Amino acid sequence: EVQAFDFEPQAHWDLGEALGLFDLERGAKLSGSGFPLFTGAGARLERALIQFMLDLHTEEHGYVEVAPPFFCNAPTMTGTGQLPKFAEDMYTMPEDGLYAIPTAEVPVTNMYANEILDETLPILHTAYTPCFRREAGAAGKDTRGLQRLHQFDKVELVKFTRPEESAVEHEKLTANAEAVLQALGLPYRVIELCTGDLGFSASRCYDIELWAPGLDRWLEVSSCSNFGDYQARRANIRYRNEEGKAAFVHTINGSGVALPRLVIALLENGQQADGSVVLPDVLAPYMRGKSVLTRSVR
Repeated sequence: EVQAFDFEPQAHWDLGEALGLFDLERGAKLSGSGFPLFTGAGARLERALIQFMLDLHTEEHGYVEVAPPFFCNAPTMTGTGQLPKFAEDMYTMPEDGLYAIPTAEVPVTNMYANEILDETLPILHTAYTPCFRREAGAAGKDTRGLQRLHQFDKVELVKFTRPEESAVEHEKLTANAEAVLQALGLPYRVIELCTGDLGFSASRCYDIELWAPGLDRWLEVSSCSNFGDYQARRANIRYRNEEGKAAFVHTINGSGVALPRLVIALLENGQQADGSVVLPDVLAPYMRGKSVLTRSVR
């Protein structure tokens, strides 16, 4: 539920700079705009959120954690559909034939490329990675603060399922992503994309958006997609069906969830009139017991 403030809520960039959580100017000095530098309690908050989400998904939702490479080759990028369509949006290392991953979906899905899975389906994986996106054509659009970045952290959820089970598993994965926001007590909404808004590779997709009162807008923190057998055909990922024949799996994935838009929502929804920020109780074990961010918290 969206809360009402009895004061004018500040945007996260004012809150974060005042509390010493991040330094966007120094980040830009190092790498250019879109590469944030988190400091002190801000760096700990990023780490706390990642650890909290991984613990939730592995301990309560049954996902197996993966720590994948952050750079992948062209066949891997092709398997999940990043190449050739999104080539201009990716950072490349042409001398090595590698691409910086835009999402953990790429290495985690393709880890089973050209394999026939003998394991019992569904297979559930979660992974934390930094994500790298050039965002070509997005210059000047929602670029202030932490809204649209070239490098950001994300926890990803990936499933490999039988075709007849993929619709149900898609709903479960979306609920797993929602559980993060429910545990943090943040206002959110889920929107099912119409056919015209779907990406070319997905058969069904839910967007999950968080409310940011300082920005006075909703921010997407997750897209949960059922790809059917699209990625499995490209990456040649199969399983043995009841007749013992090799058939293509269905792949499902979504953010569980993306930072630092999650940080935006935490700061803007948790802010107090004195400029401090109250954190959700579930983060206390990951924040050395600190429940309020103030100038004195480091």
